[in-house]
Amino acid sequence: MKDKSKLTSVKVNEKLFEDFKIACIRYKFSVHKLIERSIHLYLNDDNFRKQLHNHTNLSISGSHA
Repeated sequence: MKDKSKLTSVKVNEKLFEDFKIACIRYKFSVHKLIERSIHLYLNDDNFRKQLHNHTNLSISGSHA
């Protein structure tokens, strides 16, 4: 049986996404993996869901402000 997928789009902070793309290359990861795994954990792990709900510090680290 073929998996069904839903195409979505979302706007994210440009600098945050640039840093993420670099990390993806370094760690051989992808946005697709992040989204699917995050959704799964959000739905199945109360601690993960609480951590996301309580995380409000989205400041961008590094020398770029």
